[in-house]
Formats: sequence, C-alpha cells, structure tokens
Amino acid sequence: MQQTASALNKLTEQIIGAAIHVHRVLGPGLLESAYEACLYHELVTRGLTVERQKPLPLVYSDIALDCVYRMDMVVEDAVVVEVKSVTKIDRVHEAQMLSYLKLSKKCVGLIINFNVAVLTESGIKRRVNGFPE
Repeated sequence: MQQTASALNKLTEQIIGAAIHVHRVLGPGLLESAYEACLYHELVTRGLTVERQKPLPLVYSDIALDCVYRMDMVVEDAVVVEVKSVTKIDRVHEAQMLSYLKLSKKCVGLIINFNVAVLTESGIKRRVNGFPE
C-alpha cells in the first residue's frame, strides 16, 4: 500500500519511539537478535504490523533467486528496519539498506544501532528511496 510522506514520517517516529524505549530498558551491549526480538514485541504491542526476517528475492533475467537477502523487519508493509549492535553504523550498512529499499520498492528505511550510549545521537540513520506522489 502506498503511503504519503506525512504518514511515513509518523510511522518512522513511532518506530524510533519504540526503539528508544527498548534501548532505555536494555542499554547497549547485547546481541542484535535480542534487540530485534524486543523491538518486534514493542512494535506489535503498540499495534503495528511487523514482519520479521522477511525474505527479499533478487530478480535476475526473469528468475527470482529466493533467500538472497532477509530484511530484519518490515513495519506496516512500508518501512524497512535493520537492527544493528555494532561499534558504529558504517557505509556498508547504509549500502545494505539502500539495496533493500531498491529491491523491495519501499521508500523509507531505518538503521537502528543499539550499541551506543544514547540512541538518538548516533544510533539511528534514516534512508529514503523516494516518496510516493
């Protein structure tokens, strides 16, 4: 379903709010899988539809190559969320997100790195692949 820029902005705010809550409760230093499970729970508790570990096929010459990629989460069939627990968000993580956005034809993605002291200062990167009209 196509969403407006305003609706996507509100949705990303909800996702970021849930991530901040998870980070405040757990703090940094855990495995990505722990943060992913807790963020999933928090988003669903807030009434959002979330798909975890969603396969993203790669189409090449009319052949769909299954399970080439897996997105950590897709929220409301609109926002791709990649959960990280790394020293810092690197260019490779941003390239990964841009690939996911392009292949999935989604407009907005969030890279959330829980391995930081303050999530809002350096732990969140928002990437845009273009907004629907």
